Amino acid sequence: MTRTPIPSRTPTATSTRFPTTIPLVSPTLLQPVISPSPIEPPQTTLLFTGVIVPARCVQAAIDARSDPHYPYAEVRTLIQAADLSIGTLNATISDYPPRMGCVRTYVLVGGAENADALAEAGFDAMSVATNHIKNCGLSNCRDRAFFETLENLQRVGIAPVGAGENLNEAEKPLVLTVNGVRFGIVSLGQIEQMAFAGDTHPGIAILTEESLRKAIAAARQVSDVVIAMPHWGPEDVPVPNWSQRSLAQVAVEAGADLVVGNHTHVVQAVQEIQGVPVFYGLGNFVFDQTWALDHMQGVILQVHFRGRELLDYELIPTHVDGDGTVHLAGPEEAALILERIETASRGLR
Repeated sequence: MTRTPIPSRTPTATSTRFPTTIPLVSPTLLQPVISPSPIEPPQTTLLFTGVIVPARCVQAAIDARSDPHYPYAEVRTLIQAADLSIGTLNATISDYPPRMGCVRTYVLVGGAENADALAEAGFDAMSVATNHIKNCGLSNCRDRAFFETLENLQRVGIAPVGAGENLNEAEKPLVLTVNGVRFGIVSLGQIEQMAFAGDTHPGIAILTEESLRKAIAAARQVSDVVIAMPHWGPEDVPVPNWSQRSLAQVAVEAGADLVVGNHTHVVQAVQEIQGVPVFYGLGNFVFDQTWALDHMQGVILQVHFRGRELLDYELIPTHVDGDGTVHLAGPEEAALILERIETASRGLR
């Protein structure tokens, strides 16, 4: 506590002009002047999930129930409680393509009602630089399902990032301001060339070392905190490959404050590079991959900031059923998921 010094009350030569019957004010009666303490910036919580695929058996169950909201019922409160909740959509959301039903197919299509369900669940933004974002299944579809996906997200107030009418648009950062802090998000994908944008055609931002540096530099110009969301790596593998690790290093050196990757459909390692946390993959959040237990598991990532400063993070294990219903994992399964992440992370330190 800083106190302003109290001026001396010792009488000067001029004080003799006052009558001696008027007492001087005692210093002990003065109230000290206290400098105000600096105002601590508020804490902000960001939430991220693994991949969201409301398609195949999930969409078939939604159609059977006439209810797109049930997958998020048990985690909705958690998503809504965060200041900013960001998912990764790895499917199209459009009513133009036919529903594929509960069959094994790589054409991952969900109806427009899934956008409404995501908004009601509490999502604010969606990374869409993913390999299935142009799925349609019709020869005359061209890019219709792709554009309708972006339009459906925007219709319900969810901001997509990582795709656009051309490469320049796809590479632009999404900037969301929370508690006075500008969070800039960039999303880039490396998996499916058919989804890549070009100078004159629509698609997703392309993940290369050069494009990653460029995107992060652009986000840094307009943001206080820069978050890179790469869609990368081989499926089914908890340990990131050399490409992921190299790109993570590039992201940090380019100025990213946080790296949150996805695509692998299983949880992957966590690594700290020069003080920046890198989450290589958060697993499946909503999907129907019931053929292996690790593909039915994921984590919700909560990252806490104080102003622009990253304070800490928390991994919340989840389990998803074949119909897309997301549960918070029980104690034994949660421990198993976290141990898998820890094991995969040991070799990266």
